[in-house]
Amino acid sequence: MTAVHAPGAPLIVDGRLVSTSPARGEEVGRVPVATGADVRAAVERARVAGDWWAGIGFTGRRERLLRWRSRIARRMEELAGLAHAEGGKPVGDAVVEILTALEHIDWAARNARRVLGPRRVRSRLILAEFTGQLEYQPYGVIGVIGPWNYPVFTPIGSAAYALAAGNAVVFKPSEYTPVVGQWLVDRFAEVVPEQPVLTAVHGLGEVGAALCRSGVAKVAFTGSTATAKEVMAACAESLTPVLLEAGGKDAMIVDADADLDAAAEACVWGALTNAGQTCIGIERVYAVDQVFDAFVDKVVTKAGRLTVGPDDADLGPITMPSQLDIIRRHIEDAIARGGRAVLGGPDAVQPPYVHPTVLVDVPEDADAVREETFGPTLTVTRVRDVDEAVERTNALPYGLGGAVFGRKRAVAVARRLRSGMASVNSTLTFAGMSTLPFGGVGDSGFGRIHGADGLREFGRAKAITRRRARSLLPSMTFERTPADVARLVKVAKLLYGRGR
Repeated sequence: MTAVHAPGAPLIVDGRLVSTSPARGEEVGRVPVATGADVRAAVERARVAGDWWAGIGFTGRRERLLRWRSRIARRMEELAGLAHAEGGKPVGDAVVEILTALEHIDWAARNARRVLGPRRVRSRLILAEFTGQLEYQPYGVIGVIGPWNYPVFTPIGSAAYALAAGNAVVFKPSEYTPVVGQWLVDRFAEVVPEQPVLTAVHGLGEVGAALCRSGVAKVAFTGSTATAKEVMAACAESLTPVLLEAGGKDAMIVDADADLDAAAEACVWGALTNAGQTCIGIERVYAVDQVFDAFVDKVVTKAGRLTVGPDDADLGPITMPSQLDIIRRHIEDAIARGGRAVLGGPDAVQPPYVHPTVLVDVPEDADAVREETFGPTLTVTRVRDVDEAVERTNALPYGLGGAVFGRKRAVAVARRLRSGMASVNSTLTFAGMSTLPFGGVGDSGFGRIHGADGLREFGRAKAITRRRARSLLPSMTFERTPADVARLVKVAKLLYGRGR
């Protein structure tokens, strides 16, 4: 293959998207680039397939999804190797990602009927002669736009739940990890060969824009806040609903009674796993004064032991070459504003790698505190107490996840975080818990994947009432009499008129 702009950067050659390793630049695979017409045709095919998929019912879908899960599990070493080659992440990290995705497929398949299936809803006295029924009907076709940093776990968090709810899915993988995305689609086709229920369209940003305008019934997007706004604007043209999981600048709070060894271990994992390329990664820490110095020492010691490199190292390359400049700018800006690098620093940026960097004394208006860095860097800030820590944590417009370490007040502090999720005495664990919803607030987006809320996100609530007896208090009819109205007034006063 001829020269590529930068290792890992997407390249289009003869109508095909060429995917390369960010570590060494060698080709990983090629997929066809979709035109706007291709995207629309894929959605039309998915519309027919979705009708068939919805028709096989919860039992049929459960059986197929569990077979998809098993197919992925049996070949997870192959998939982990592909994720390592294409995105650069260590194989061990890829295995953990795949395991978490398998859990989500399993839970969605097994619980879709319970969460979304028809159920009776009790009526109240005013409409006692009616019974209610609630069910969640599939939208039809869901467009899923996936990210490159977790190319298995994240899109499956939308696609598996959408599929379990009875929808077809047209999936646009990131242009940085298209081969992993196509692999997932191909494995699904092996267990659902009858119809194109899950298909992929590949290309750069314009393909994602085409998907937003293609007539899909809903779009689920994961990516940066800036791109999320573009997706929402494109979908607004046709009032297409959106689920947006955007950027984050998650913080960890360390209280005076925290187990510092456990806190440091979890902090290093939460901040540096996947080379810091994690939307829910810990990018800021606020440690109370009494434990600040000891905590920083432990973090530096643990982070300083990590290895960086292409194969068996703890940290792999930065997948997106342009992110290297952002990481370098954040480190340099922090130091220029009076911060200190107690580990790493500007010289830690050695393309395509960035070595762990821990910064202290960084002012709150620095880029490294306010903007998403998406690299293996961390700011640790001394605060007088947890109240100040919560105030600083909540000062940013982001609100995805977060963590609190402590004993007596940890859960109470976690509730005060302006975020969609929080971990107590751990980091990132809410992502793997299939029973809990995942999503953020503010600039981190809205809507939820995972758990029962994630299933409901991909079903339209349908309410049905049915008369079961004659009305004793006729109200919704022109046949009511003045005596009926008088009785309605009397009942209203008895039911609702008491109290101040």
